[in-house]
Amino acid sequence: MRTIMHANRLHLLLPFALPTATDAASALHNLQSPALDKLLARATLTERVAGEDFQRTLPHERWVARQFGAIASNAADEAPLAPYMLRADGGTPGQAVWACVEPVHVRIAHDHLVLIDPAALALGDDEAATLLAVAKPLIEELGVRIEAPTPKRWYLSGDALGMLASASPLRASGRSIEIWLPHEAHTGQRSRAWMKLQNEVQMAWFEHPVNEAREARGLPAVNSIWLHAQGAAQPVRSPFSRVLSDAAATRGLALAAGVETSAAPTTFEQLPTASGVTLLELDPFSAPFVQQDWASWNEALAALEHDWFAPSLAALETGRLSALTMTLCGDTASVTLTASRSDLRRFWRRRQLASLFE
Repeated sequence: MRTIMHANRLHLLLPFALPTATDAASALHNLQSPALDKLLARATLTERVAGEDFQRTLPHERWVARQFGAIASNAADEAPLAPYMLRADGGTPGQAVWACVEPVHVRIAHDHLVLIDPAALALGDDEAATLLAVAKPLIEELGVRIEAPTPKRWYLSGDALGMLASASPLRASGRSIEIWLPHEAHTGQRSRAWMKLQNEVQMAWFEHPVNEAREARGLPAVNSIWLHAQGAAQPVRSPFSRVLSDAAATRGLALAAGVETSAAPTTFEQLPTASGVTLLELDPFSAPFVQQDWASWNEALAALEHDWFAPSLAALETGRLSALTMTLCGDTASVTLTASRSDLRRFWRRRQLASLFE
């Protein structure tokens, strides 16, 4: 049997791995993750980035954009990732400014509107393609260019939309959408062009057969669109030898930087034979975090403990890994820690996962 030589240095990017301390105290007080606990206890804290409550982008988006040089190191609330997402989805962004647009469900609450996590829609490709066919001429009437290499993720480019500041859908999900709606970055005013387009799409989809069939099956209607990640592609470079991720933005940045990229494997033992630094993005936490489903969040942590943390710790102990770096992100902040084989012998070091929570 062939011996697998694992990547010499592994960097794990873990979106939504840092709940707030309040959530942790109430719902995550009985976490069982001995391998992760040992790694965190012995590791060196190399970066802590504090966030703010009303940032429109997410810390893992800003982190990956900084790593590849798509934004400046001191950029506080930027993640212009749409052109790289378009590239990962098979499009050609060129030098134009692009925004990503996704079909979503907005729920009516008592006195406000709440965005639902797009992943919770369970939207089929055929449904999305049908709704796109209805929306596309409305978009093009505004003089906006649309590319739709995938049915559920569309890309718009055009002067009619201006330079909009917009929020990541997972940043706004579960909250009143009022403060998260797109606005003109230089004036703070709502974009009339975007509001007009959004309203027209909403009316065209109202009582559409696709939505009537979804509601008959007990699924939420697709009743709006959400714009985010707007920006133009910049020259980028990669600090990683290879990138393993299922996220379009991360894969697109890797493609733009000319480094090897593929989907994330499901277990440590499936890591490809390689040397250098491998960036691995694992994202089992997003849905339970946004939905405040802490039982499922705990289950996701247990799966990572078995499939990744325990094998990574063993690889460090035997020297198959020379170092393991982990960037854990939350809703606003992120922390990065690195553990080497020699760090594991520093038994006097003490750090708990709970100490990192936001």
